[in-house]
Order: sequence, then C-alpha cells, then structure tokens
Amino acid sequence: MLAVLASLSFVLALTAAGLAVVALRRTSPRADGSDLPTDVLGLRQEVAALRAETGAGLRHLAVVRYDAFGDMGGHLSWSLALLDDSGDGIVLSSIHARSEARTYAKNIAGWTCEAQLSPEEDEAIAHARP
Repeated sequence: MLAVLASLSFVLALTAAGLAVVALRRTSPRADGSDLPTDVLGLRQEVAALRAETGAGLRHLAVVRYDAFGDMGGHLSWSLALLDDSGDGIVLSSIHARSEARTYAKNIAGWTCEAQLSPEEDEAIAHARP
C-alpha cells in the first residue's frame, strides 16, 4: 500500500512540475515579443517608426537677438538656427537697419556651414546644439 501511495505521489509531482513548466512558458516574456498580443506588437512598431522619423525633424532651435548697428537699439536683428539631430538644417538671419531689413538663409550640414557665419549665427547654432 505504501508503494502505491509513493508512486501516486511521484506521478502527481511530475504532473505538477509539467504544468508549472507550461505555465512559465506562457507567462515569461520572450525577447522577440512573440508572447504579446498583435495589437501591442503593432504599437511597438509604430513607436519605433515614430522615433526614427523624429530624428530628421527640425527639433533643435535657438534664436539670438542683437543690435546689428551701434546707433540702433531694441535688439531688432536676429539669427534663428533650425536643426535636426545630426546638425543638418538652416540658419535664418534678419538684419534690421533704419530704413530696411534684409533676411539671409544659410544651409547647415553636420553643425557647420560652407559659407562664413556671423558671430551671432555661430552663437545660435551653439545654443541649438544639444
């Protein structure tokens, strides 16, 4: 009788261990996300795509206001840097004089410019850089 109870206990223990392994496989996360519902996987892919797209957005910006001429006040001239994560973008400058205002645009690639930059444009790029 004792042998029957011992073998029955052994079989029950094996069955419980097997069920525990199956339960662990169902609940433990997998690196590839295959254990997640398809809508969650879809959301993860959307978030990854949005992160990739935002890197190319002009998200780094800075404005420097200044007096271009000594006889004028009010900081009416300005330089604006609009750059993406890799430092590509544009610097816009508007120089205000008494009778007119002129606006200039310069391309920026990799945080530098082929054209000569004014000190204020350099400052705007430096402030926009993370």
